[in-house]
Order: sequence, then structure tokens, then C-alpha cells
Amino acid sequence: MNVRQFDRYEEMSRHAAFAVAAQIRQKPDSVLGLATGSTPIALYEDLVKLYQDGLISFRNVKTFNLDEYCGLSTGHPESYHSFMEQHLFSKIDILKENTHLMDGCAKDPAEECRRYEAEIAAAGGIDLQILGIGLDGHIGFNEPDSNFSADSHMVELDASTREANARFFNGDIAKVPTSALTMGMRCIMSARRVILISSGEKKHEILKKALSGPVCPEVPASILQLHPNVDIMFC
Repeated sequence: MNVRQFDRYEEMSRHAAFAVAAQIRQKPDSVLGLATGSTPIALYEDLVKLYQDGLISFRNVKTFNLDEYCGLSTGHPESYHSFMEQHLFSKIDILKENTHLMDGCAKDPAEECRRYEAEIAAAGGIDLQILGIGLDGHIGFNEPDSNFSADSHMVELDASTREANARFFNGDIAKVPTSALTMGMRCIMSARRVILISSGEKKHEILKKALSGPVCPEVPASILQLHPNVDIMFC
């Protein structure tokens, strides 16, 4: 595990973007696992700039997002489908059919999760997975629990997660969905490389627990201690 602290969010994001760009240059048909939330926004901005400068192309890249809220249509402004379109997909040359997110409105969530995992497997697995970390230590929407959930699944969101995400819903926690679909730990841990980015001092404590505390499902991100190729970038 490689751990690096940066003085500024912009510096961390740029460094992460260069790592993603290097992956794409090395393997133009890379399969990327993508995250949402406020932390990766500058990373995506930097990737867009690298594309606009002609340094990388996403033409042959495939992407799979970590999660999606249940009950939000793909066109809802706070769906992760909309987030990715706004911050990345609409600004690069990626083919729409190569972008993959779970359907939060699927009638059968369990079947949707099985379908999604099958698509990842058919793509050859994830080459590089981008992760953030929640204040409770969640990765994707894998919340603290009594055991690690291996398979992709529907999860009831913790109150702390919904409170943290209320800022995206005009500060109204009542508008934040109570459940989500998320990649399970098997998909995340099967990625050939993982980059976790974390921004802000308020996450330093949980990050320390995840990196140096016991590996336990009460701190979901702690499982990354068992991954052979992880980069931690924080500021």
C-alpha cells in the first residue's frame, strides 16, 4: 500500500488524474471503476483537460460506476448517471455504450446487481478502481456492518451517509434516498489496481482507522489493507 499526503486538494486530484491517464496510455481499452461525490470532481476536471489537450482518448475505455441511488431515474439531477454526464462523460470522447451504471429504478434490484457483475466480468474485470471514503468508512455504498458483503447488493444507507449527502439535495435530508445499489467487496477487491482519494481533515481519523486499524466490516475501507496494489492519496 502506497500512502501519500498532499497539501492541496487540487494537487492530489491532479496526481490521481495523471495516474488514470497513465493507465489509459498504457492500455487504451482500460476498464475503469469510477466514483461519485464531491471528492473526485477535480480529478474528472483534470481528465477532461488532458483529453482536450490531446494527451489521452477515452474512445476504447469502458467504465463501471460503484453505485447508484435507488428510486432516482437516470435523468434525475442528483442521480449518479447525471453526475457522470455532467462532470465527465459529456466532455470526453467515450462511447455511451461503454459507460455502465446500475439502474436504481430496476424492478428486481438483486437481478440488476447480478446483471451488473456479469457485465464487469464480460469486460475482463476492472483495471483501475477509483474510490472515495465516507465518514463512517464506507467505500462505494458498503456501509459498516457485521460482515463484508461480497456481492453487489441493495443497501440501506446509514443516517450519517444521508446527512453527508444532503448537501446535494438542497440540504434536505428527506430528499436523500434511503437505499442504493452498490458494488460489493468482491468486485472492488478484484480490481487490478485501486486508488483511494480522500479530501479534508474531517476524514483523517476514519482514514487512519482504515489504513492501520484492524480489518473489520465495521470499517469497510479497512479491507483495502488486503489488496496487493493500492494507492492512498489524501489531503
